[in-house]
Amino acid sequence: MYIDAERLLILILWIILLVIRERVDNLKKFSLEPARRRDYHVRRSVQMRLYTLSKRQFVLVFICFFAAFGVSVLIGVTGPSIDVTNSTQHAVTDSNYSFVLESPSLTKFSRSLWLTAIINSTEYKNDKIQRKLRVDVTVRARKGDASWERLEYLNILSHERDLMCSKKDGCQPILVVHIGVLEFAHYQFTVELKGLETSQANSITFCFRSYNPVFSNMEIWFRFIFLVLTFIVTCMFAHALRKFSIRDWSVEQKWLSVLLPLLLLYNNPVFPLIFLVNSWVPVIVDTIFQTTFLSALLLFWLCAYHGIRQSDRKWMKFYLPKVIIVGAMWIIGITMTCWQQYRGLYDPTFNYKVDSGNFVALISIFFVFGALYLLYLLFLVIRAFTELRSLPYMNLRLQFMTILMLCVVIVSTVITILRYGVSVIKEDFVSELSTYYKNSAEFLAFYSLLNLYLYTMAFVYSPSKNAYKDSYFKDNPTFAMLNESEDDMGSEDEENQRTSLTSSRYQDSDNE
Repeated sequence: MYIDAERLLILILWIILLVIRERVDNLKKFSLEPARRRDYHVRRSVQMRLYTLSKRQFVLVFICFFAAFGVSVLIGVTGPSIDVTNSTQHAVTDSNYSFVLESPSLTKFSRSLWLTAIINSTEYKNDKIQRKLRVDVTVRARKGDASWERLEYLNILSHERDLMCSKKDGCQPILVVHIGVLEFAHYQFTVELKGLETSQANSITFCFRSYNPVFSNMEIWFRFIFLVLTFIVTCMFAHALRKFSIRDWSVEQKWLSVLLPLLLLYNNPVFPLIFLVNSWVPVIVDTIFQTTFLSALLLFWLCAYHGIRQSDRKWMKFYLPKVIIVGAMWIIGITMTCWQQYRGLYDPTFNYKVDSGNFVALISIFFVFGALYLLYLLFLVIRAFTELRSLPYMNLRLQFMTILMLCVVIVSTVITILRYGVSVIKEDFVSELSTYYKNSAEFLAFYSLLNLYLYTMAFVYSPSKNAYKDSYFKDNPTFAMLNESEDDMGSEDEENQRTSLTSSRYQDSDNE
């Protein structure tokens, strides 16, 4: 099923124009109303620990955040490599491009197996060459009686691959096979390459890659540690808010009550099932958990910056546009992952990045919604700072939320650039063979960053020690406690008294 790009682009532009028109109308209405007479729905909110922090404590929170993150990265740097590689080089004689390859011994902790081929030839070192290759593969597995047997659901698998070579970098690796779920300890592959007859290749290097069992053990332990810490933080946060009605929670506290349970799923309590069960279901479940948490985090940023200045949060006007934008990216991510896993069961040579024409369309739609999300978030951030920067408590909430969000975004962007380079969409990325992470440091950097981000917010947004005894703070920009000083309130009282005295005099004169 191919997607009409022109109609899709027109639909997206139409949605953008409707959103902009609605926001401009709201902005006009907002500017016509006096600052002290806007019709806000006033609600009470629980006094957060953020309001009671001094400047020194505020800085100390960020120091602890970066210190814990730095320790996690250092542990990852000294950790094991993420994969194990075994390479064999086969000489080419008499234009024979058929090879029989046997994989190294595999365990449950190896998780997946990749087979790549690198063409070695002096001809490719003189010029840049790009051509099509036909790769035919037959897969066999070793049974309990040490005999090789072709898998019943696999016949001869055939796909086209792009061979790209340059004088500077040589030939890029060609993905031959990827087995996502290992059911056997040994595999045998019969690989035949068609299209190299006129290239005069000297030799071909085949590489077997799989997860490092030591890294798999490390990932299990660290996921378990983060899972336990998240459970403790979730219980403490819920215990701190148990005395207060949910109507009195601030928008950050309400969202944390959703994000913390989703963080438990992100750390995946059923992750060990990947090593215990010969099924692709645990892998899909892990991907769905991670994608759902990241999408909820994106939705939280939109709702937080919009909800901090608007108490009337109706579903159609407030939540629906945000859910559409983030939900589209969530659906695309889940679709590509599940599609790859399902097709990989019956065709280990299938790669949706190369063999599917719809992949480019899905990626294009994903980046369109991603760009729309960034513009919408930037608009909400600017509006929030423009309207609430003069209010002390609201300005403090905005500053903390923005600084912490920028830390997460900047670190994630730096790690992505270090892994893929400045240009994420490029030719070698489309056919790239990669695991979920490049090394242990990258794994711990991502996991510790997101976990520590929510732990920090849970600490800062939890109720203060005297929140239950003290009066409630208003979760609204127009509340006098957040908008006016005691002198201003006193002057308004005097003015009201003068007005009442003047009106009483006029009434007395009329009676006379």
